[in-house]
Amino acid sequence: MKNVTDSFLSLGQWPSAGSFGFNTDIFATNLINLSVVLGVLIFFGKGVLSDLLDNRKQRILNTIKNSEELREGAIEQLEKARTRLRNVEIEADQFRVNGYSEIEREKLNLIDSTYKTLEQLENYKNETINFEQQKASNQVRQRVFQQALQGALGTLNSCLNSELHLRTISANIGILGAMKQITD
Repeated sequence: MKNVTDSFLSLGQWPSAGSFGFNTDIFATNLINLSVVLGVLIFFGKGVLSDLLDNRKQRILNTIKNSEELREGAIEQLEKARTRLRNVEIEADQFRVNGYSEIEREKLNLIDSTYKTLEQLENYKNETINFEQQKASNQVRQRVFQQALQGALGTLNSCLNSELHLRTISANIGILGAMKQITD
């Protein structure tokens, strides 16, 4: 119990915190300013960036879904081709005596054309995905640039007080008056 009361008594011996004043340490104030600016950018920018990325993600998923549907169609065509191939093989057994070599050529041509179709569809899918990724990247860059520009304009407008604004207007009026006298 004595330790508890001693700790309260020692609190009364601490020096006072002092008063408020300006911090002239440039490095400390810059860190504070940077942390405030970064905090504001993160706070206001994360929602917009999150929405943009969610929209982009949805578009990419839709593109992938469409590509998968095309792939499924190609697989269906491949299954039909395989069924047709089985039918051709049955016919080949029936006509083996008359022309086995002709049927083999038809079979190979059918397989080749099916594989070429599949390769074309796969290439189309890959090109579409690459295009959409580049498009998304460009949109994100553009949105970030717009947000940075809006932030800079907001900072500039907040720093421009009314006295500075009036002085700027007066100086511009003076310049225009001098230009008018020169032209007259």
